[in-house]
Amino acid sequence: MGAQPSAALGVSSIVADEPGVTELFAVLAYGEISAFYRLAEEAKLSPTLRGKVAVAKMAAAEMRHFETVESALAARGVGVFDAMAPYVRALDAYHDSTDPSTWLESMVKFYVGDGIAADFYTEIAGALSPEVAAVVRDVLAETSHSEFVVEEVRRAVATSRAERDRLTLWGRRLLGEAITQAQYVMAQRDELTDLVLTATGDLNGIAALFERMQASHAERMAVLGI
Repeated sequence: MGAQPSAALGVSSIVADEPGVTELFAVLAYGEISAFYRLAEEAKLSPTLRGKVAVAKMAAAEMRHFETVESALAARGVGVFDAMAPYVRALDAYHDSTDPSTWLESMVKFYVGDGIAADFYTEIAGALSPEVAAVVRDVLAETSHSEFVVEEVRRAVATSRAERDRLTLWGRRLLGEAITQAQYVMAQRDELTDLVLTATGDLNGIAALFERMQASHAERMAVLGI
């Protein structure tokens, strides 16, 4: 098992039965189920019915994504609850440290925070076998909330410099905490670390991945007007 060179792409291809794939599915699964509960809770911050409905739809999408990964793990003979257990502490720590206090902070986290995670997994997906990559990309599929979030945030920051400055700092915090927790998880789980190293090439590749994530983060912040 392990990496096999891909003649078509010129990059490593991670075979479907690589142990790190199970770890990847596990962390994705906990990310999705925790996102479901987070969204359900944060919907209460919305000042409008439109906002509450938008977040409810997002939560429903996260649950569908969780079920996709749960099925993928079951197909590998792995129970989702035992698989997720090692990742609970790190992902909960990220959400605890980035608990929004306002509706605008929640929406920035919806858009920017989820985008940070999607960038990380999408890059890794490029080195996965087609059947595994399909699961990852399905889980990362757009949940149709971007337009709503962008409209709300851009309108708010256009009328308040103080709000824009505050949300700019909030966005930086989201990025910093996300990268810190990603590094912590990889340090704790050797099989996941091996998978990421294979996907990126080496430690320099991981550093380059984080740099690209920062660039994508800056682009998303610009879209929001911050």
